[in-house]
Amino acid sequence: MSASGWIEIAIYVAVLTALTPVIGGYLAGVFEGRVAFLGAVERPLYRLLRVDPQGGQSWRAYARTVLVFSALCFVVLYAILRTQTIHPFNPQEMSSGTWDVSFNTAASFVTNTNWQFYGGETTMTYFSQMAGLAVQNFVSAGVGIAVLIAVIRGFAARSGSSLGVFWVDFTRAILYVLLPISIVGALFLVSQGVIQNLSAYASFSTLAGGEQTLALGPVASQEIIKVLGTNGGGFFNVNAAMPFENPSGVTNFFLMLMILLIPAGLTATFGRMVGSRRQGWTLYVAMLLMFSVAVAVVYVAEANGSPAQQLAGIEGGNLEGKETRFGIGSSALFSAITTVASSGAVNAAFDSLTGIGGLVPMASLSTGEVIFGGVGSGLYGMLLFVLLAVFLGGLMVGRTPEFLGKKIEQREIKLVAIGTLAVPFLVLACTAFVIGTPINAPSVYNPGPQGFSETFYAYLSQANNNGSAFAGFTGYSQPNGTNEGASGISWADGLGGVAMLLGRFGPLLVALAVAGSLAGKRVSPAGPGTMRTDTGTFVTLLVAAIGLVALLTFVPAFLLGPVVQGLSDQLF
Repeated sequence: MSASGWIEIAIYVAVLTALTPVIGGYLAGVFEGRVAFLGAVERPLYRLLRVDPQGGQSWRAYARTVLVFSALCFVVLYAILRTQTIHPFNPQEMSSGTWDVSFNTAASFVTNTNWQFYGGETTMTYFSQMAGLAVQNFVSAGVGIAVLIAVIRGFAARSGSSLGVFWVDFTRAILYVLLPISIVGALFLVSQGVIQNLSAYASFSTLAGGEQTLALGPVASQEIIKVLGTNGGGFFNVNAAMPFENPSGVTNFFLMLMILLIPAGLTATFGRMVGSRRQGWTLYVAMLLMFSVAVAVVYVAEANGSPAQQLAGIEGGNLEGKETRFGIGSSALFSAITTVASSGAVNAAFDSLTGIGGLVPMASLSTGEVIFGGVGSGLYGMLLFVLLAVFLGGLMVGRTPEFLGKKIEQREIKLVAIGTLAVPFLVLACTAFVIGTPINAPSVYNPGPQGFSETFYAYLSQANNNGSAFAGFTGYSQPNGTNEGASGISWADGLGGVAMLLGRFGPLLVALAVAGSLAGKRVSPAGPGTMRTDTGTFVTLLVAAIGLVALLTFVPAFLLGPVVQGLSDQLF
């Protein structure tokens, strides 16, 4: 460990905290209609779509629009990926991927997961990268933000059942939030050395006399929305460890800041829209506490090295899989950030983390991506846990649980139980199927605890729409349980795609249903016995509720994988 590493972490937290109310206030102004500098563009879009911006949709109508729109996006993206041979902007003459890889990729980008069973520079045409993947990065992020705003309206409403209009929220998320920041951010990245071109790959001779091909492409325009929208899918296979995506320490810090910028700001947006800024700060503090623990643990673990290193007499930290330009401190910070957000962007190899260091990304994902989480999806997931914490608090004090003056009753608690437990069940079911059946054996590359960790993490990441990988787990298997030949359906591709779709739209529908249930409820004035939800005590209760669900669900899996490896003197 070094002082510079801790200083970088402290500066990051300070900058993020300072920007949170600024971004949150701007976002509240956008979705309350007080920021409309692109009205000349916005209003014609509504006329084209035949949408009344002053109208409203019930939670069912809002959800139906989201599902139909997302299904259409899936079909369009799948078609793009399957027709690469006729694409323009294809100087390397890339062919189309197989249908199962294309299915997995389409599901990945539509769900804001960006899990990649392919290498971008060896698989995707420039047209697929720009018109397919980069566009979907905007769209999936916009959907997440729009759904959150609808959920907040349900919590804040005093009467009626309207949660707003999806097309209005989605349009404003794109026009006023994602697009302007992305344009400025892309220009900044280009100025720092991130490439942006449509040139064919360059070939050259190395000093050793070998031949090498240098992949190029429109990277900066995709890189900014990849982090801003908590998407994470890299233009290149090695993601943010590639100098063309992440050239320096300055860009590294910028990319890390962009990942949490909107998720953190949305906590302040929540506080403003429900009329209590303290509520927003309560959520932010709870998230920041869990994030700070994650950063500290992974940094200490990596700085102290593994038991195998210590037995071999190798002093210093674990540098395997780290980008030497950034070192252990910055890599630890990036690893924590990308797994508390719904972002798969990485600048170091998770597969090379120590056992305890690798436990941190798993633990962060096991919370359901509610520690900041994805743009929109993280906060509406956190609000489900808020209601759970309120319910538990109500049981302890013997009162009907209330949040923002609204009683939390049987219907809401049933929905919360579904929303908080369905994804963990999905993760465990997928992992058990892969580990327990020989048909998936070729997908599990490493033996022992490491192989289990890679498999478990793959479905933990996909079902929680994160997209980062522990490496080793591949998207390839054969019907006969061997890896011979080049044909056959990959069960990993298909199962992963289904996990991503269910993990995205299941909690989304639950959150909208909860918001719809709360929207028309009468608000009761606070009394002497009302449990306050904007205090340090409630922060403790909320963190405990999140930790309790994660521990009760995933402790056996943690013990079988990273904990066993962390206590072992063997390298798996």
